[in-house]
Amino acid sequence: MRVRVKVCGTTSVHDAVLAAEAGADALGFIFAPGSKRRVTPEVARGAGLNVGPVVARVGVFLGQGLDEVLRTAEAARVSTVQLHGPLSALYLSEVARYHPVLRVLRPADLAEPDALEALAQPGVTPMLDAPEPGGGVPLDWAALREVFPPGAWLAGGLGPQNVAQAIRALRPAGVDAVSRLEARPGVKDAAQVQAFVQAAQGATDPSYPQ
Repeated sequence: MRVRVKVCGTTSVHDAVLAAEAGADALGFIFAPGSKRRVTPEVARGAGLNVGPVVARVGVFLGQGLDEVLRTAEAARVSTVQLHGPLSALYLSEVARYHPVLRVLRPADLAEPDALEALAQPGVTPMLDAPEPGGGVPLDWAALREVFPPGAWLAGGLGPQNVAQAIRALRPAGVDAVSRLEARPGVKDAAQVQAFVQAAQGATDPSYPQ
């Protein structure tokens, strides 16, 4: 099964096209308050228009009200909504009525019945991330082998040098990276993006260098 690849923290048309041409399946646009990579809906919409419909556009939110999330997602024309932070099952179900949802969890959440129960809703896919998203620190993949949710995405400190190892350890449906793909916060490094996509796509190919 081919692993899908998401390049998050996209802030410009240039970087959106760069990631799409490298073979990324999805782009992440951060709307969370306080993020160094936060963009306006207009920027995200413009970038999305330049990569075409094949590449998914993911809006990333943290702690924002339901109305704000839905208005922003509509204005930005994102195809998927990624949600961080404490959220109720009702909130998730309301967002999932309009958009597929990537629900971000921390490793500690995997021991919480309520968090796992919310994932059973239609249109909601889990993504496991580090306790401090965007911090560049990888998770302990070996410790997660027995509890990693089937069909989940993986984030947290991933880059060209370690993404293949992470994929082989946990077999996620998709992988997501930000900080290790940048020349500086909000600006992508073309070589790192290309290398990340190639390493992720080759991780399950027996002919790809291990």
